Amino acid sequence: MPTFCLYEAASGYALFQVKFTEDIGSSLDEVKKSISELPRFSKMVKLVSFAPFTSAEDALKNINALTEGDMTETLKNFLEMHLPKGKKKKDSEKKKKGPKLMVLDKKLANCIKEVLGFEVVSNKKVEAVTRGLRDHFHHFVKALRPEDIHQTQLALSHSYSRCKVKFNVHRVDNMIIQSIALLDQIDKDLNTFSMRVREWYGYHFPELVKIAGDNYMYAKLACTIQHKEKLNEEMLPELENILMDAGKAKEVLEAARKSMGQEISIVDMINISRFAQRVVKLTEYRKNLHNYLIKKMNDCAPNLSALIGEQVGARLISKAGSLTNLAKYPASTVQIL
Repeated sequence: MPTFCLYEAASGYALFQVKFTEDIGSSLDEVKKSISELPRFSKMVKLVSFAPFTSAEDALKNINALTEGDMTETLKNFLEMHLPKGKKKKDSEKKKKGPKLMVLDKKLANCIKEVLGFEVVSNKKVEAVTRGLRDHFHHFVKALRPEDIHQTQLALSHSYSRCKVKFNVHRVDNMIIQSIALLDQIDKDLNTFSMRVREWYGYHFPELVKIAGDNYMYAKLACTIQHKEKLNEEMLPELENILMDAGKAKEVLEAARKSMGQEISIVDMINISRFAQRVVKLTEYRKNLHNYLIKKMNDCAPNLSALIGEQVGARLISKAGSLTNLAKYPASTVQIL
């Protein structure tokens, strides 16, 4: 019974007849040894037929089917055309002698077996033979040069990657996962930066910390007031807009007049003010990012958002890896998350 090996190259389908000669044998170790040596390997395999893909779109269509373990019409026609048919015995109609086909992918092997009825093998020996075919493929197909094979593989891999990214069913989940990760990172950074602003500006105006407890308000006040000696009643409306409280604005004015803080040079105040402005802008970006996350969660998982909130729901999706994985988890796993 003849043995054949199907090799799926980036340029097309190739069918080889495999013969385990006496000097090579049929054991896995002997097959592995023969791979590196072309003269010995060429005795073991013989090219039966090669069917190149007609276009880049055809190659992409076939590779997508192969990754899913499906057999395309092109592959089916190729195998039916070049594999010999099994012969029925005269005494028994049920018994057949057909070829044995070696296929690397187990899903594809099962599909070929179900559709065409061939005896299909997928084991370690097939992996060794396929590895040898991959290394010496250009010696069997003379029309293909090594650089052509490399270029074809590169082009197909890029097309396949673009296709997978474009049609990724988890692309909305990915945006949520990245957003919540960035939101958590910004929260940590804002706490660190705000503490640095309070400590730095506190040398000049230490009493402001007790009046403005919010980090965002404190940074905006530091940008607005700068030198406390220049703070006067004309700036009260601006302080009221920041603090949203007329009483606190007057407290800031009174505290500035009685402040025990040290004087700071113009250059130092410029650096403090610039850093405080960065904190203000980062806080405003954090608010915009949070609104973006709320919109994404309401579009992707409205029920989850209504139950536990957008941020907690986004963290659960991030921990699970995707909304689909989270939906498949039992209640005990969700509780641990």
